[in-house]
Order: sequence, then C-alpha cells, then structure tokens
Amino acid sequence: MAAMPAAHPSRPALRDRAIEAWLPLARHLANRYAGRGEPVDDLLQTAVVGLIKAVDKFDPAFGTDFAGYAIPTVIGEIKRHFRDRTWAVRVPRRLQELRLAITGANTTLAHTLGRSPTVADIAGHLGISEEDVLEGLEGARAYTATSLSTPVGTDGATELGETLGGEDHEYALAEARLALGPALASLDERERKILILRFYGNLTQTEIAEQIGVSQMHVSRLISRALAKLRGRLGDDTI
Repeated sequence: MAAMPAAHPSRPALRDRAIEAWLPLARHLANRYAGRGEPVDDLLQTAVVGLIKAVDKFDPAFGTDFAGYAIPTVIGEIKRHFRDRTWAVRVPRRLQELRLAITGANTTLAHTLGRSPTVADIAGHLGISEEDVLEGLEGARAYTATSLSTPVGTDGATELGETLGGEDHEYALAEARLALGPALASLDERERKILILRFYGNLTQTEIAEQIGVSQMHVSRLISRALAKLRGRLGDDTI
C-alpha cells in the first residue's frame, strides 16, 4: 500500500481486501483484552482502527512482514483505548500500563496456579517489586468511579449524592461575624475590654471586676449596656 500512489484507482479495493483478510488477527488481539471492564465490541472496533492504520502505513522497507508490524500497532491502539477513554480519574500513564500488566498477570497466574495469586506471585511474574504491585492496585481504583446518581438505601429512592455532606450551621453566623468587627469598634475601650474578657477570655464577672477595679454589679451593667449597643448595630436579638 505504501508503494502505491494515493490516487491509484486500484488502491481502495486493495486496501479493503487487505483489511478484510487481516480481520481475524484484529479479532484475536481484541479478545486477548476481554474481561478487563470493556465491551468486546468496543475492543474489536479499536483493534480494527489499529489494523487500518497498519494497512495504511506498512512499508516492506521496514524490514519486517506485515504481521510483525500490525500486531504491535493494533495492541498499541487497544492500550491507548484503555489509557485514554476508560479511566474515571486521570492517573499517570505508568500506573495505567501497570494496571493492565497486573490484570493480565492475575489472569495467567490464576490459571497456572489454580488459585488467586498473591502480591508476591504477581511481582515475581512481572519482575517488579511488591511495592510496585501494590501501587498499581491502588491506582486501579481510579479505573471506575461510582456515580453520584447511584441509588442507595433499601428502597433505592435516594441517590448517593444526596447522602454526602450536610447543612453547615456556621453559614448562618457568617454574616453576623463579618458585621461584628465594626460593631465592636463602635463600643468604647472599656466596654470592648469587658466583652473580650467575658466571652473570649471566659472570665467571670467577679474576675473582670477585679481586673478593671469596679464592682461585680457594675460589670454586669456594663456588659448589658454593651450587648444592647451591639444588638442595635447588628439588628440581631440573639446577642
């Protein structure tokens, strides 16, 4: 195909015959990646895309036969499909490829060992450390994500998103807190000091009286007067 001019009248028919002749190879390679969370039809479609690229770009001058060129081309296309389109959360390419390797090793070892392989089994099979296997398994959690619209509960009437978070009662106080600074500034120095000692320092009225040199009853009157001023400034009966 590479040696044939793009405008050659026989090129389209020859291209179609080449693609059709090598479809079994694409189907075989797609089936190798079945059972990894993607529909087989999607994998086959991706494999065919890779096959078409191989047919269009193959040149005997590469020094290999068509199969030797087409197989890595198709496999590369399938791996790109997994890497770019099937991850719910983007993770580094290394972890994506590691997940594929671990999944393949798990399938192979389960068949040969007759049991579920351990982390050590997978690490030995792939020639990597157990820490790398654990990292790959952790990264695999990003492959799928649960939708916030997923029904939860016994009746399924509630969606997952409705159960997350909660009402923050602090929001109701946010505006009052913003206004409190200027309101405090409107008090005289002694009134501010008394309120700070009482409500921020948690001192009793008797302790405040000792600090500023007045009676406890006078402190009580000063606190009441200062709070009344704040209520007037803030228009809030909760103070």
